[in-house]
Amino acid sequence: MTYPAGPPSPPPYPGSQPPGAPAVCVRHPDRVTGLTCTRCERPACPECLREASVGHQCVDCVGRGVRRGRRATTVAGAEPGGRPLVVPALIGINTVIFIWTVVQAGSINGNTAASLFGEWALVPVLVQNGEWWRVLTSGFLHIGPIHLLFNMIALWVLGRDLEIVLGRGRFLAVYLISLLGGSAAVMLFSVPNQAVAGASGAVFGLMGGLAVVLRRLRVPAGQVVGLIVVNLVISVLIPGISLLGHLGGLVVGAVATAALVYSPARNRTVVQAAALGGLTIVLLLLIAVTSLS
Repeated sequence: MTYPAGPPSPPPYPGSQPPGAPAVCVRHPDRVTGLTCTRCERPACPECLREASVGHQCVDCVGRGVRRGRRATTVAGAEPGGRPLVVPALIGINTVIFIWTVVQAGSINGNTAASLFGEWALVPVLVQNGEWWRVLTSGFLHIGPIHLLFNMIALWVLGRDLEIVLGRGRFLAVYLISLLGGSAAVMLFSVPNQAVAGASGAVFGLMGGLAVVLRRLRVPAGQVVGLIVVNLVISVLIPGISLLGHLGGLVVGAVATAALVYSPARNRTVVQAAALGGLTIVLLLLIAVTSLS
């Protein structure tokens, strides 16, 4: 006895693969590919990918974005297509302040004799006495032209791409929070009367942030990790460099960036603001605890 054939089985969901099988394009199953869409993360061949502000998106995601009338955004929710403005502004501010210390001290290499260093440098015991501004102002002072040059080159190389991915406001927040993280580490573990200055804590925060962004985009981050390791080794070998400030900035910058790029798409801005605000409060509380001890 025979039974009528039922309806044909539905085709597998586009992009589904048998376990262990090589990835194939969702639109061209006969094409093996190692590429994926940065939005839906499905495998796609080069013909089916379109260049986006960050990575590449498949034609299906591009089409859905056009039909819905939604603007494409980066993994942090920033609008693509902008050019860096915060990074050159920070470089300009640091350079102007350095020139001012040189004028005050009358020496380009002995600019630490400037009165501004006495008022702005991070000295834990002075912060404990109520001079709270030092935890931020110290990040805009530099000891000699070489110190300034290295930090500003690193800020430009690391910051210009990171600012585009995060957006200007988010990038500035990560920079300042990283600076605060470096200062918090110095306050917690450094010698009370030791003066610390420089943007290195914020720059290390950008290193950590860039590593997190590359991880989020599934782009190899070996070069950035290598750069971090080399700079940490230099911080240990060369005397007079604040390793604590570097480590504090690195960790806090990575955490702050992770809060931005891994936040859910729904209510993203609110979640990001709450995460960065909470992290800032924690750092301020740590600094306050050291001031009271």
